Amino acid sequence: MKRYIPNALTLLNLLCGSIAVVFAVTNNFTIAALFVFTGIFFDFFDGFAARKLGVQGPLGVQLDSLADMVTSGLVPGIIMYKLLSVTIDRPEVAAQSAEWNTLLHGDGFNGSIVPFMGLLITLASAYRLAKFNLDEAQQSYFKGLPTPANTLLIISLPLIIEFQNSDIMNAVILNTWFLIGLTLLSCYLLNSTIKLFALKFKDWSFKANASRYVFVILCVVLLIVLQFAAIPAIILLYIGISLLDTVISK
Repeated sequence: MKRYIPNALTLLNLLCGSIAVVFAVTNNFTIAALFVFTGIFFDFFDGFAARKLGVQGPLGVQLDSLADMVTSGLVPGIIMYKLLSVTIDRPEVAAQSAEWNTLLHGDGFNGSIVPFMGLLITLASAYRLAKFNLDEAQQSYFKGLPTPANTLLIISLPLIIEFQNSDIMNAVILNTWFLIGLTLLSCYLLNSTIKLFALKFKDWSFKANASRYVFVILCVVLLIVLQFAAIPAIILLYIGISLLDTVISK
């Protein structure tokens, strides 16, 4: 019976991702984000459960990537498509928070192909997940930004607009060129060869996990101070500490 537990958690990740897609398509980003966060929670613990129960296998690896393709591949692509649609549809008021809900409930497709660039994130995520399944070296570290981390970055954008209501941040986020640039950067980071540490603790000693402990502590501080705006900063911090860790280890 225990061999089914990790796969059940993976399927819960897939269920959460599927529900998030529905809410993202209907412009309810808050609920979509809630299900994405829950799906990523299940994604973290399915592998943990498989290791602890000693039931790791090829089926679980493939199922995990299929679930991630929805929760951490399709959802961020849809979110970016929606954000780009807003900036293309009504650029003169895109940065005005009062117009946010009105913009989201526009007339639909406006004839521009620019918003579809957001779906490049979905394609890049699929490519990364396929490569990950074939790379047996990525056990204690990742090559490139993991898809869940990238998803948190993308989904934080509408949450910042919705809950923090800063004209400066809104003007940056709802800028077509910023979103295009972030899309391309996201695709690059997903499939780059940058070596990033994994949050897997083999033991609880500080010496063996210094970068992980420092990262977790700074994450808590940033979340308290910056709220949802902390998420992009945390992704940059993650990359920065990983690069520093690589330099020190050499």
